[in-house]
Amino acid sequence: MVSLSLKSQELDVQGHRGARGLVPENTIPAFIRALEEGVTTLELDVVITKDKQVVISHEPYMSISICSKPNGQPVTNSEMEQFNIYQMTYAEVSRFDCGIRGNSRFPEQQKMAASKPLLVDMIKQVENYLAEKGLPKVAYNIELKSTPKGDGISHPQVEEFADIVQTVLDQVLTNDRYTIQCFDFRVLKYYHQKYPDVDLVALVENMKGVKGNLKELGFVPEIYSPYHALLSRKDIELCHQEGMKVIPWTVNDRDRMEKLVNWGVDGIITDYPDRAKGLR
Repeated sequence: MVSLSLKSQELDVQGHRGARGLVPENTIPAFIRALEEGVTTLELDVVITKDKQVVISHEPYMSISICSKPNGQPVTNSEMEQFNIYQMTYAEVSRFDCGIRGNSRFPEQQKMAASKPLLVDMIKQVENYLAEKGLPKVAYNIELKSTPKGDGISHPQVEEFADIVQTVLDQVLTNDRYTIQCFDFRVLKYYHQKYPDVDLVALVENMKGVKGNLKELGFVPEIYSPYHALLSRKDIELCHQEGMKVIPWTVNDRDRMEKLVNWGVDGIITDYPDRAKGLR
């Protein structure tokens, strides 16, 4: 099975955490902005709360870079472990703001009040927006933020984590509308066995190469998604020979985007979907 945005030869432009360069990351306004910029896929991260809710967040805690406490004061470095999302209910999580301060790494980003949304709420709002505007369906590329060190501390065990996320997805989307991505190959292996109809994305940030990563994974996923600087033209050719799409992250420079497209990538993940307009 190939996901919705990859069924044609169209370049799959994925808005990283929505449109992080323009709007606070992983918030509903960021995903709507990405749609306005014409993305074909919304890329996002999910974590789990104490009450087993699936929340969109890159970190399993409140980031000192972007988040503020309910009293409006920035989260400090010493408080980060205290605000572990897996040890908080969603009611507690929702009281934190992660947008009004902006992000110093992204000076173009619009500052606005924004909380971490539930996955189910974001999908419903996006689907309503697409219907109201008469826009084509988009895909969702969903990363489970799992690490071996985080088991039972910042997220559930792999099996429970995957099952909780999948239960939500089964309620709101058909499985041709999303992919599951992860750096933690344990998650992909579990998904491959338990949910064989779900397209999987191997996220890569190592020097093992395509063959080394496939050997570790033990099967060929639908998509290979490396950090763009690690990718060569030969890697892309090898991935295609193995039957995988290639979608590198996170590409924010227009010249680099064009080079990768010329090399034959099937998509790109970018913080600035506005910069990817017109790529073919």
